[in-house]
Order: sequence, then structure tokens, then C-alpha cells
Amino acid sequence: MIQLQIETDPKFISPVKDVCASVLKNVFTDQNITNANVTIVFGKDELLTQLKKKYFGKNHLTDVIAFRLNDESEQQIDGEIYISFPRAKENALKFDEPFEKEITRLMIHGSLHLIGYTDDTSNTKNKMTQLEDQYLENIIWENILPTTKKMINE
Repeated sequence: MIQLQIETDPKFISPVKDVCASVLKNVFTDQNITNANVTIVFGKDELLTQLKKKYFGKNHLTDVIAFRLNDESEQQIDGEIYISFPRAKENALKFDEPFEKEITRLMIHGSLHLIGYTDDTSNTKNKMTQLEDQYLENIIWENILPTTKKMINE
């Protein structure tokens, strides 16, 4: 069973849990993962920057970080995915993509990291991008945000 928890910084509108769960289920099922317990945290740049600095020794902005919480040899995946809404918004503008699609891409990217994919070389990065594109073609991502479609309550 694929279980999902979502936590969202109060400054942002929380994505629709059922749509997020569908995204994860699509990726995990395709990758032959039947049991997963994942928490997705949608937050500010500051949160992800702190995590990047603490766990990876790098002090720069990032859009997504994933942590596998159990041993990779285990069949079940327990993990956390952190997504920066401001970075997602900037990426969407930079690549001329809908914000909802970018959020979905980052969820897919984080899920692939939990499964064990890496993007530390051009070959592995290209493989992950191919998978992201493939999943985005088959996933209905347009409804990932509530109908208000507001990212920041400013």
C-alpha cells in the first residue's frame, strides 16, 4: 500500500492530497514498489537550504530534496520529499511550464530518488529526466492545486 502524508507551510496553499497520492502511486507501481510510506513537505527556500547545508554540506538554493528513511535493501520505502514552492515557481517561469506541472515533476523526481535513482552524472540525470517526462505524459497534474491555484497568500 502506498501511504502519503502532506505537510505544507501555512504561507502556501496545500496541494490536493488525492492528486499527489495518484502521482506517487503511478511512479511507485511502475517501478514495482507496492509498499511505501512517504511524507511530502511543501515549504520555503529557507527550509530546503538548511537541509541541503546540514545533510549535503552545500549552501545554495534547491528545488527538491529526498531522504530515504529506511535501508535501501528493504522492499518497502519509507521517505520524505521536501519541495520548495518558490523554486518550483521560478522553475516554471524559467522553463515556461505550468506551475502545477513543475510541482508534479518535483514530486516525481523526489520519488525516483527514494527508489534509488541518482542524478550526479549527465547519464543518470538524463535517465531521471526521461522518466519524469514519461510519467508527466501519463499523469493528470492539472488538478494538483485546489481551484484557487494560488501559491502564495501574499
